[in-house]
Amino acid sequence: MPIAADLLAIMPFPDIDPIAFSIGPLAIHWYGLAYVAGILLGWAYARRLAANESLWPGNVSPISREQLDDFIVWAALGVVLGGRLGYIFFYDLPAVLRSPVRALEIWNGGMSFHGGLTGTTIAMILFARRNAIPIWSLFDIVATVVPFGLFFGRIANFINGELWGRLTDVAWAVVFPTGGPFARHPSQLYEAGLEGIVLLLVLAALVYGMRALKSPGFITGVFVCGYALSRIFVEFFREPDAQLGYLLGTNWLTMGMVLSSPMILLGLWAMLRARRQAALQL
Repeated sequence: MPIAADLLAIMPFPDIDPIAFSIGPLAIHWYGLAYVAGILLGWAYARRLAANESLWPGNVSPISREQLDDFIVWAALGVVLGGRLGYIFFYDLPAVLRSPVRALEIWNGGMSFHGGLTGTTIAMILFARRNAIPIWSLFDIVATVVPFGLFFGRIANFINGELWGRLTDVAWAVVFPTGGPFARHPSQLYEAGLEGIVLLLVLAALVYGMRALKSPGFITGVFVCGYALSRIFVEFFREPDAQLGYLLGTNWLTMGMVLSSPMILLGLWAMLRARRQAALQL
């Protein structure tokens, strides 16, 4: 197999300006629009799920559309704060300790999915308790719509030319302007496809085809497990963060794998728990 570094450019990077448009001095970035699109589409889909009472235990929706409207603010705060803090603690802590102002520089590294998941989980627990909503059903409805955000977020990563993949000679390789004159896996698109499109379709099939929302926690388990498996798979094609590199050996363990591995066990536990609870109620 020829060394990718010696290959000619296989596919030029589609040079898309990271700034979608400007309003005077205010620059609107694709990354920010991706978050907005993911949240709004997820919110619209969640409202549709909540309105379909036949999908839920006892044919009664556990949450109203008005409560979902309120929750969107909690979810956005959980995603943004958790995502940024997660990136700092998991990937960039030494640099932030040397220069604390770096914590506010979201263009240096950006966000962490695992941190955003933690922040959103805390927001869900607090919101569910405050509004007397069954926690596992709230987990399920959020898990069902998260792939929207994952899809648009990874597309924005691709547009920004960041989080690119390892060197390769596959026909669809891309030469990223920030990745040197080398052909690389467009790993952002792999993640957009697996974590976004595939996971969204799998969850939708379970929700509408198998009425999985009637077993609170099952959809959550499928999402957590599905995301972890997708992320671990793509990590074999994705270049690890430069400040961390490979954690074990050459071309082997990455921080993404370490953070995702426990999620498989957590997802399996949630699915088994949901099935046991459903069996007890028969």
